[in-house]
Amino acid sequence: MMRGKWMPSVLLALLAATALADDAIARRTGYLEQLRRLLPESKAWTGWIEESGELPPDFEAMPASAALPDPLERDGARITTPEAWAEHRETLKALLAQWVIGTAPPTPDHIEAAVLEEWREEGCTVREVELRFGPEHRARLWCEVMVPDGDGPFPVFMTQHNHRAWALIALQRGYLACVYAGADTRDDTDTFLEAYPGYDWSRLTRRAWAAGRCIDYLETVPQADARRVAITGHSRNGKQSLIASALDERFAAVISSSSGAGGSMPTRLYSEQQYGEGIEFITRNFPEWFHPRWRFFVGHEDRLPVDLHTPVALSAPRPCLISTALNDNVDSVWAGEQAYHAVKPVYALFGAEDKLRILYRPGGHETWPTVIERYIDWCDAQFGRGAYAFPERLIHPYDWETWRARARTAPDPAAYPERTIDELMHDMWAGHSARESFPEYRDEIRAHVRALLGSPPPKAANPGGDYGKEPAHIETLLNRAVPGARLQKQDLVFGEYINADVYAPHKLDLETGRAPAVLWLHPVSCARGYVMGYRRGEHPFATVARAGFAVFCYDQIGFGRRIEEVEGFYDRYPDWSLLGKMVRDARSALDVLCALPYVDASKVYVVGYGLGAMVGLHLCALDDRPAGLLALSPPTPFRAEDGLRRWSRDWLLAPQLGCFLGREQRLPYDIPSLVTACAPKPVALVTAQLDWDSPPAHAAGVLEAARPVYALFDADEALVHLVPEDYNRFDEAMQAVVVDWLRRLE
Repeated sequence: MMRGKWMPSVLLALLAATALADDAIARRTGYLEQLRRLLPESKAWTGWIEESGELPPDFEAMPASAALPDPLERDGARITTPEAWAEHRETLKALLAQWVIGTAPPTPDHIEAAVLEEWREEGCTVREVELRFGPEHRARLWCEVMVPDGDGPFPVFMTQHNHRAWALIALQRGYLACVYAGADTRDDTDTFLEAYPGYDWSRLTRRAWAAGRCIDYLETVPQADARRVAITGHSRNGKQSLIASALDERFAAVISSSSGAGGSMPTRLYSEQQYGEGIEFITRNFPEWFHPRWRFFVGHEDRLPVDLHTPVALSAPRPCLISTALNDNVDSVWAGEQAYHAVKPVYALFGAEDKLRILYRPGGHETWPTVIERYIDWCDAQFGRGAYAFPERLIHPYDWETWRARARTAPDPAAYPERTIDELMHDMWAGHSARESFPEYRDEIRAHVRALLGSPPPKAANPGGDYGKEPAHIETLLNRAVPGARLQKQDLVFGEYINADVYAPHKLDLETGRAPAVLWLHPVSCARGYVMGYRRGEHPFATVARAGFAVFCYDQIGFGRRIEEVEGFYDRYPDWSLLGKMVRDARSALDVLCALPYVDASKVYVVGYGLGAMVGLHLCALDDRPAGLLALSPPTPFRAEDGLRRWSRDWLLAPQLGCFLGREQRLPYDIPSLVTACAPKPVALVTAQLDWDSPPAHAAGVLEAARPVYALFDADEALVHLVPEDYNRFDEAMQAVVVDWLRRLE
């Protein structure tokens, strides 16, 4: 009888579960169809999809996080002991394998080593060895071991075949040097595929696992101290070195040299929207580096359960040195430091904070002997062979609590009423609901904006000039030569000693011409500032210049040539803000741009992307001179989830706003307020259809909130929301959207 009563409910539950599963399959199928429409063709990825039949995960069921996943958080609880970390570490490794790097086999039971050749050189013995292992010993790996004369055992410096010259420096410093065939110049890891057909590991994971086989061999070499093995590599080899350290805890130290995206740079913080080498670019151009499953997360980077700071966390508490050049276009000073902050608590759990460091070097992606000597200094310091100092140096401000303690003035949220965005817009506009009273309304917004930008230091006008303009070697480093034909460039210095480049059509007469102009405000772009790092096709500023505009470009503080200018900013200006400085620089740029003899000052437009959109919105709210604003990937409203934290506390762009965190409803202005302050000028918000950082729904809400003010001027059509079917990037298709909008205004 009980069975009869329960059968209908069980059946209903089964039917409901089936319906939910069907819904999830439909969503996942839709995601895949969307990705195949949006993404450039990748034959390797398409082939894997067709062979495996895999679908993307159900992103709707995965938690979203704009912030990096906390390595010490497990199921909402905090990891507080090394013992708990050891267990959680295995979970993180499994997630990393599932979504990014693929799975690797366990350590082989038996390894065979055959000496191919051995010879003497000055003060050392060099030995080439072939290792064989795995089922029927079908996997093989070549390595070269250089053993210094003298009493061992010696610490080991391990690197890949193309970095053999690095190993020579380590040899002269008294290390046993080990070089293995896990690089583009020599790679034996394809033999692993035949030996281990049941694993879906990527090429970089195979190469990383290969390094562990070298340790297997070194444990049999009397002259090698296998308890003190340091592994390092540069660029893609830096990526695999981090993976090796994550997979094999026998590595006593790891040095990641310019490992970039897919290495020490988290995907959430360093992708195409930050002018970096994003998931799409890597998985299409280097399809074997990572598991093809990673490509599913293009446009959904915020859903990744683990990000690329995880291999660094998995190295804890062993020494890890992250080396990056300030203007290295595969790296990002800002993203790297955010990853450092996210991982440091793992090291702190072991009392090993001094075992994690970032090492900055000048220049670009290159290395030279001085750099490698510093890498070996690090190994010496960690292995007790020398006292070398590696002080903690962080360039971008991060500690909001320290800022708050030092700031002499800060807003009091209690002084403002609680209001939703609709209430905020209604209350502010209610007292100024006539066109004649709009200036009072705008002045009220401007007063709030100025207050939350902080107290600016004194300022005097600079009419511009050429003293201090960018020298040729910096222009080369930052890739700022005139991009191709049909353009010309003028260099000048403006504001507080800031270099600018103006790109214009080659036919424009710089004495008598009158061209429309664009002030270009770039996104978070550490290595090269206003110039793209990794890109496909034309630079945005060049595309706009070819369309007939004079484009004024400069690096915002903290980027390009001005990276180090941001260091110590709040020690110098505790009551100001970086956003305030950025807006001041933009207004100084307008001073010079509008005065150029070949520019029509009545047709100066502002185009900003990401961070540049944030600056552009504040600039145009405060300054009457721009004739229009296009904000690509604009900021979400401060009252939206995570809309405030990133600007105020994660990155101290406007720390005054951080006083309202948790009390966002008391903010005296929000993103729609900035748009209405621009009325009745044209404002376009451009949000890619697939953009977790700037969702189209938020931009639509911003414009909807601003429309009543624009309607007062009969200018509703001046507010435009463009939603290209794309993900967040600024390629030539997105540039065409910008040019089309500008031309329609003209």
